[in-house]
Amino acid sequence: MNLSTLIVALVILAVVALIIRGIIKDKKKGKNSCGHKCSGCALAGECHNAQKKK
Repeated sequence: MNLSTLIVALVILAVVALIIRGIIKDKKKGKNSCGHKCSGCALAGECHNAQKKK
């Protein structure tokens, strides 16, 4: 493995790590990824509209 391949691999790894970190932070804040279209959401029971109505 040459130096340029190693640098590209490290950059890609860093980007993936930041994306995963963002997803984890959002999940801890209670955000989900349904896009606020709860009729098609896999987490329909946990959707933001369902929580507001309770």
